[in-house]
Amino acid sequence: MTTAALQTSLTVPERFRGPAGIANGGWIAGTVADAHLGEHSTVEVTLHAPTPLETSLCLSQVANTASLSHGEKLLVEAIPVAEDLEAPAFVPLIDAARAEAGFAGLQGHAFPECFVCGLREPGDGLRIFPGSAEGADVVAASWRVPHSVVENGVVPNSIIGAVLDCVTGWAHFAPGESALLGRLTLQVHRPVSPGGSYSVVGKATGREGRKLFGQSAIYEVDGSLVATAKAVWIVPR
Repeated sequence: MTTAALQTSLTVPERFRGPAGIANGGWIAGTVADAHLGEHSTVEVTLHAPTPLETSLCLSQVANTASLSHGEKLLVEAIPVAEDLEAPAFVPLIDAARAEAGFAGLQGHAFPECFVCGLREPGDGLRIFPGSAEGADVVAASWRVPHSVVENGVVPNSIIGAVLDCVTGWAHFAPGESALLGRLTLQVHRPVSPGGSYSVVGKATGREGRKLFGQSAIYEVDGSLVATAKAVWIVPR
């Protein structure tokens, strides 16, 4: 620690991968945003470069900016923003569970090992499979929180960020399609309960060239809003 910055070392475990060899974008966004994610605060996280796994990285905080670096290379940067995020409409849990049958990734998945939406064993990956919700312009999935993601009795913001991430991509993707997360803005309203059941909803909000835009939300079974996000994805050339 110096008078200018607080620095700690961070290593991303292999478990929290998205594409092969790199961290899930939402997981790393939630991790870097964590210092700023107090009640009702909003944090904008920009992913400048893929974050490697099982590698010692430097997590720094200077004033209101948190950043993650590998040597001289800036990977991720997070800043608090004065913004109240819009959330896609609530989908009841039973309807969200039914929507999973239409998950495009079951027909073709670019990143089948993804911690969030990949086809990994239950309890290892989160297995959130968003499919088109009947009668709505959103994708949705159910999520029962595994105890394997709980830390000291709490579901950390890294997990909340991960859940809010992939669903915004699947609001756009057809089977086999993919993109990389470029920016995720997060707002957390209340804690996630270990072992609890939630409805996860995502909505495509536009496209501009190679950029895809989306919104996502996590809801309690009674429709109470837990957390929301907006995302920018970059389609590869």
